[in-house]
Amino acid sequence: MNDVRVLVVDDQQLIRESIASLLGIQPGIRVVGTAGDGRAAVDRAVELLPDVVLMDVRMPVMNGIDALAVLRGRAPTCRVVMLTTFDDEEYVVHALRGGASGYLLKDRPARELAAAVLLAHDGIAQFDPAAAARLAAALSRSTPTPTIDHALTEREVEVLRLVAGGSTNREIARRLYVSEGTVKNHISRILTRLALRDRTQAALYARDHGLL
Repeated sequence: MNDVRVLVVDDQQLIRESIASLLGIQPGIRVVGTAGDGRAAVDRAVELLPDVVLMDVRMPVMNGIDALAVLRGRAPTCRVVMLTTFDDEEYVVHALRGGASGYLLKDRPARELAAAVLLAHDGIAQFDPAAAARLAAALSRSTPTPTIDHALTEREVEVLRLVAGGSTNREIARRLYVSEGTVKNHISRILTRLALRDRTQAALYARDHGLL
């Protein structure tokens, strides 16, 4: 299996180089480049086409949220994981709405960052517990009237609710007394029927349609 190619973006050189060095020795990962601000990150991503971009949020010239938005158009195949020292809910929500494949705080051990990168490459978003708590708080403040999309079956709506609540495939399988393979099939159909890219967009869809 080919290594996952990663671009590391952070405006602090020491942090940028440290993360790149630590990730570079993790199995299954190859760091292909670094950048010091959002604009440079976009240029490097377009040039290198990494599989995953580890993106700092607060940077000069162009911040990580704006860079994420640009990358969605110029390098749509790149998965972007936001990496920051901040757990502010506004950044989390904007990152998710922008299509981020995860949101992690910088104090994670290298092996956890590596695991998040590999999962992001596979389309599975990872969130720092503090970031997840902030997101849950933001989503719970506004509860629109439930509107269940007629394209989904009752079981698929149930799975969607559990996905939006942060449950893993294994946890959903145990909750519904089905196999993990069945859960994966349900999630695949949900994403296809609702024209969603990944679990983070599914969570936002569930919130926007009052399913939480």
